[in-house]
Amino acid sequence: QVQLVESGGGLVQAGGSLRLSCAASGRTFSIYTMAWFRQAPGKEREFVAAISWSGTTYYAHAVKGRFTVSRDNAKTTVLLQMNSLKLEDTAVYYCAAMKRAYYSGSNYGEVDLYGYWGQGTQVTVSS
Repeated sequence: QVQLVESGGGLVQAGGSLRLSCAASGRTFSIYTMAWFRQAPGKEREFVAAISWSGTTYYAHAVKGRFTVSRDNAKTTVLLQMNSLKLEDTAVYYCAAMKRAYYSGSNYGEVDLYGYWGQGTQVTVSS
């Protein structure tokens, strides 16, 4: 059974940095795209960043240039480095793993492609 466990959330001032970590277990890690989504109160879950099984990265426009997604296949971990945080980055951040191995499409932000989700970690950015 696939399990995803996030850590690293917290309270940070605007302009600061946080690093989120997601530890995966339960199946071969290296052949699946991993992603981060977030959900703010009263809003729908939205795509933040993804890293494919081949290491290619994808970012939402709102975070491009500020956030960096990476993966360590040996440690079965995916990271999200968040810099220059803004008030609007406040949300619960979720790690997600694709259902399909070796995905080669372009719809990395499509929620339905992801079959496994972590419990979420709260990120709060204050002024």
